[in-house]
Amino acid sequence: MKILVTGAQGFVGKNLCLVLNEKGHQVFEYDLGSTKEELVRWIKEADFIVHLAGVNRPLTNDEFYNGNANFTFELTSLMEEYSCKSPIIYSSTIQAERDNDYGRSKKMAEDYLREFSIRTGTPVFIYRLSNLFGKWSRPNYNSVIATFAYNIARDLPIRIDDPEAMINFIYIDDLVFTMLDMIENPQQVKIQDYYFIEPNYPIKIGQLANTIRQFKASRTTLMVPKLDDDFTRKLYATYLSYLPEDDFGYALTMNKDDRGSFTEFLRSEGAGQVSINVTKPGITKGNHWHHTKNEKFLVVSGQAEINFRKIGTTEIITYQVNGDDLRVIDIPTGYTHNITNIGDHDLVTIMWASEPYDKNNPDTHFEKV
Repeated sequence: MKILVTGAQGFVGKNLCLVLNEKGHQVFEYDLGSTKEELVRWIKEADFIVHLAGVNRPLTNDEFYNGNANFTFELTSLMEEYSCKSPIIYSSTIQAERDNDYGRSKKMAEDYLREFSIRTGTPVFIYRLSNLFGKWSRPNYNSVIATFAYNIARDLPIRIDDPEAMINFIYIDDLVFTMLDMIENPQQVKIQDYYFIEPNYPIKIGQLANTIRQFKASRTTLMVPKLDDDFTRKLYATYLSYLPEDDFGYALTMNKDDRGSFTEFLRSEGAGQVSINVTKPGITKGNHWHHTKNEKFLVVSGQAEINFRKIGTTEIITYQVNGDDLRVIDIPTGYTHNITNIGDHDLVTIMWASEPYDKNNPDTHFEKV
């Protein structure tokens, strides 16, 4: 399809145009640098129009009406002049019912579109959007999540007037893929006055700030966010997109001795702990067992022998593994176990434990295999 997107360089526009191009559509990207001649040509060719262009942070109130209402009127007038009846998606706002210049200008744009639809039979789909968040939103502009993520990642202050204030958020990908489905399958859309994006995520502003602060602290605590929570997963992805480009990497604490090293990589509340174990040639580590904690060993470099003995028995069970043939070894409870580097080079093992190490309750009992 040939799709005209107005406001193509904005937050929603960039995300939407990227997905439309990935899906093989031809996208006409109209924005501030585009000409009226280009707009006319694209209107003539477009199979679908997504009208995202608008103003929400002007220098004067007149810009609200010029950028929102007047441009929408110009767009519909050109469509009518050139007999374009391509369906239109319009991104409006929940503020369209509020008594402020931004809301009034967006409501005027809605009315122009609705009148145009009635007059010409052109399908019009009006989305009333709440607070959007996701990658490429402009910080310190109109997105509190973008502002918090950007500032917290840089140790800059943030302002919270009322930490108990509740705000509803919608995620950019949920919006983009809802629009994509409407563009590709408009005949399946139920006609209604306004459309809203699901899911939406209500959260108190103080809780939002604390969650983003925990994301920053996770480099030190190694605690992975709760990614089984849909909002937290999307919020964490958004936070990472605002990291300074010279600060993507961070150091881990390596516990070194003459046997090698042991480094914690990740911790989580519900999925255990991942660590990297380096063992020097000829060295044996372990010789302990656990009541409840269980582990998985994956040798990724070098050669290893892993030995087990069930507590209370004498039989030794042996596995030999190496980094050229990746194989996970389960470490069951009730078996004392060790790992020995039987090669000539450092042995590197990824170790997963079912629970993060707790020095007050280590569940680690030493006994030679």
